Amino acid sequence: MITAFLLRSLDRRITIAVALLLAVAILVPVLNLATGPTHPLHVPTYIMALFGKYLTYALLALALDLVWGFCGILSLGHGAFFALGGYAMGMYLMRQIGSRGVYGDPILPDFMVFLNWKELPWFWYGFDQFWFAALMVLLVPGLLAFVFGWFAFRSRVNGVYLSIITQAMTYALLLAFFRNDMGFGGNNGMTDFKDILGFNIQADGTRASLFAATAIFLALSLTIASAIVRSKFGKVLVGVRDAESRTRFLGYRVEHFKLFTFVVSAMMAGIAGALYVPQVGIINPGEFAPANSIEVVIWTAVGGRGTLIGPIIGAILVNGGKTIFTGLFPEFWLFALGGLFVAVTLFLPKGIVGTIAHQLGKRKAVTDAVPPAAEEDDIEAKIQAAE
Repeated sequence: MITAFLLRSLDRRITIAVALLLAVAILVPVLNLATGPTHPLHVPTYIMALFGKYLTYALLALALDLVWGFCGILSLGHGAFFALGGYAMGMYLMRQIGSRGVYGDPILPDFMVFLNWKELPWFWYGFDQFWFAALMVLLVPGLLAFVFGWFAFRSRVNGVYLSIITQAMTYALLLAFFRNDMGFGGNNGMTDFKDILGFNIQADGTRASLFAATAIFLALSLTIASAIVRSKFGKVLVGVRDAESRTRFLGYRVEHFKLFTFVVSAMMAGIAGALYVPQVGIINPGEFAPANSIEVVIWTAVGGRGTLIGPIIGAILVNGGKTIFTGLFPEFWLFALGGLFVAVTLFLPKGIVGTIAHQLGKRKAVTDAVPPAAEEDDIEAKIQAAE
């Protein structure tokens, strides 16, 4: 039943995007592992890791588009869900270090030994098991989104007020995780990871597997998001976005639709954070910075809000440009990013994918339209043929 529901959601564009992601998940690791450094098609490990990071950003942008593009919730706090998923994975990776840490403690991570902690905090229990960490990657962001959304949506907080509250939540978590007594590494965060599922995290094979897993999870999340927005549930979401008062007047419990979508989106962001940490090798409170959540909004707007595919393209293009631009002109990157957002808002309000789809739709409508003169000629020809 679930499989049929997902397959019905695959229109032509989504099918092509999913197929490309699955092809990339296979092709890039093969070109990295099966070809030598001198081979013209070889993909270096650092390039693969870099694009793996871009794909985690694309998953985060897709998560935001689900709530902003189809439900009208402009969240400036999705960076918090991303970071919480990353911390859950980071806690698992820290527990895998064991006695190989700097201080050689088989139980306590190095930062706890340095801070003179005597025993492992209760909230670290279970993170020595991958299945428990994977469960927390979903539950922690999802639970936070549920509690936050329950109060916010029932109170009918909308628009800019909701955006400000989500950003305040992110900033509060930033300040909390900076504290050493929180038990999450304080300002330095968590790093120096060794293994994941028993495999060396620095090995080429492990990095190739992480890249493939990221591409596959992005394809799966795109399929799930498409299934949601193309269902009857998704039609109501669009009604909430475009005319919330009318939708509520028709008898729909708008807060329930918002809450469900917000929680699903938060879980997607948590998965993105969990895939980000082992590929980048560090997680610290800087991931909670409000500026990070604003950047996600820019990626989504550049690619095309409400298109699902657009945010993926926007995240990859903007972050690819960031990598190039910061290498050439590091002091001007923030000005370039701000200018890009202004330019897109003024000249491409639908984003890259949205604008292209709009133009193709107009061209198809013109092509399909029958000119009146041609229609009259066709009628006269039929009359003469009948005579």
